[in-house]
Amino acid sequence: MSDNYKELYEKERDKNREAAIRIARLEEENSSLSYRLDRIHNNPIWRHTKWIRDLMLKTGKLKTRIKNLGGLKGFLSKVAYKIREAKAKKSYGKKSFPDAARRAYEEGFEFEYKPLISILVPLYNTPVEFLIQMVDSVKAQTYKNWELVLADGSDNDHRYVGEFFEGQSGADKRIRYRKLKENLGISGNTNECVADAKGEYLALFDHDDILHPSVLFEYVKAINEKNADYLYCDETTFKGNNIDKMITMHFKPDYAIDNLRANNYICHFSCFKRELLEGTELFRSQFDGSQDHDMILRLTDRARNIVHVPKLMYYWRSHSGSTAKDIGAKSYAIEAAKGAVADHLSSKGFKNFEISSTRAFETIFRIRYELIGHPKVSIIIPNKDHREDLERCIDSILNRSTYDNFEIIIVENNSSTTDIEDYYRKLPDPRIKLLRYVGDFNYSRINNYGVEYADGQYVVLLNNDTQVITPGWMEEMLMYAQRKDVGAVGAKLLYADRTIQHAGVVIGLGAHRTAGHTHYGKSYDNLGYMGRLCYAQDVTAVTGACLMVAKHLYTKLGGLDDHFAVSLNDVDFCLRLRRQGFLNVFTPFAELYHFESKSRGLDDSGKNAERYNKESAFFKKKWAAELEAGDPYFNPNFSLDRSDYSVRIC
Repeated sequence: MSDNYKELYEKERDKNREAAIRIARLEEENSSLSYRLDRIHNNPIWRHTKWIRDLMLKTGKLKTRIKNLGGLKGFLSKVAYKIREAKAKKSYGKKSFPDAARRAYEEGFEFEYKPLISILVPLYNTPVEFLIQMVDSVKAQTYKNWELVLADGSDNDHRYVGEFFEGQSGADKRIRYRKLKENLGISGNTNECVADAKGEYLALFDHDDILHPSVLFEYVKAINEKNADYLYCDETTFKGNNIDKMITMHFKPDYAIDNLRANNYICHFSCFKRELLEGTELFRSQFDGSQDHDMILRLTDRARNIVHVPKLMYYWRSHSGSTAKDIGAKSYAIEAAKGAVADHLSSKGFKNFEISSTRAFETIFRIRYELIGHPKVSIIIPNKDHREDLERCIDSILNRSTYDNFEIIIVENNSSTTDIEDYYRKLPDPRIKLLRYVGDFNYSRINNYGVEYADGQYVVLLNNDTQVITPGWMEEMLMYAQRKDVGAVGAKLLYADRTIQHAGVVIGLGAHRTAGHTHYGKSYDNLGYMGRLCYAQDVTAVTGACLMVAKHLYTKLGGLDDHFAVSLNDVDFCLRLRRQGFLNVFTPFAELYHFESKSRGLDDSGKNAERYNKESAFFKKKWAAELEAGDPYFNPNFSLDRSDYSVRIC
């Protein structure tokens, strides 16, 4: 192109990019305002006057709610979810406690290794009814080799705490109580418990919470079977004095470092081998309010066998002033949590990162990692006909993307229209290459062919029926793809109606029990299960409709497996990355539209079903062990028939 034309082109491109950035900032500001509005709605005064608003608004309020949930379909889906959740809750709580026969079995079980577990409880002005329930839940444990170690920092107005434990420790020598000369805070009081503890394993227990009777049995079982040195379980919050009055049930994934950096999802009931503390202290006072997050990040980094027991076995009491009730009751915890994550990231060698709260919760974080250098990204787009889709996709990349060191490689395969050939002759940017793949449609082979000609250090597999929403989408994906421990990175994909098409892939999910997308069909602004649509996280797989990976990893694995001509090639690729020890990451901060099924048109339903069944059978055979074990990031308490994290009804 001529110098004059090139100058005009670059000026126009810069204008478009600046406009895209302004739009992105406005969208971010809108999200922030929405978040503040949610905080108002969660204010106690607002909640307690709900009946007045309901009376005034009546039908109007219902209509608005239906609209906000994505119409009648979304509203009914939400209602159905609540009904299923209510049914599922009946299987947990006291109903899950061992009956006489099960208790006899657990109490009489002979483990090869029976470690002493020291349950550490810092006390401070604890209400007596909470003390009774807390201690009773420990004494009810079916595994008996424990000690309850308590350090009391209560003031003189709460002398009854010490009086209560004088009687308890006299009746049961496993209960060991010490009154501290002064209150040392959460960290200091707990560290005093550590000094008094004799166990090979230490377990952290809040003074106002309750344990499931079988939790220590399950932990010791995992210690014997899996040599676990750090353990945690699922948990629930409850109100009042009845654990059956559950507010939320938190069914957690297995260990996931990106989840943990963004959100202390492990939390309770942490139990770990004492030797993990060698050379360090349990809690550090500078992180009071989020001392457990700091501790978990440090100790899991040292642990060799982190085991998640996927059973709801910890009951977190929600009451006035507790963190379970409202993080705002301990606002300093927000800065402490950011500090804990920052300290962890620095210890791992990360620099110039940014940590900010998300709209889900103040202590659920968005982490922006520093980009290293300015590497080239090769975007591979297979295409057959569909000029309108391809042109929209490419225009959105050129005009909306803020990252500029990229190339686009169109891999043409069997187009038959003159319209698309006209477009190819007039491709709008010198960074676009056109390749022609001759042969029957095979998504894997076409992408592999495109990657052979890629000059970039990183490649993006991108469907032609996508459209960029987030200007910084490449940066958001690249910051993870650059990490040495990460394989594939996936984006958040939306349908044209702004409902979710992709937010991570779970193996075993769906009718075919091969793989499925989570949060499928949810509104674009949905927070997700426990805020999971608001932070980057580890997943088993991401969709190939928008997937970034380092080119050397793609080449090392031999690209996509061409046995999967159309489906499951992306999931297979991600599983092979995991087998090599790499993480796959989903980030909700890179958003694109995905209009889906337009790139090739729909096959004949009979042939399509036959092809999918064949590829599905091959996938199940190849990954039988992984499917049998279950997706590590999708709790087995969730139904595999649904993508909305509905609890499985027993």
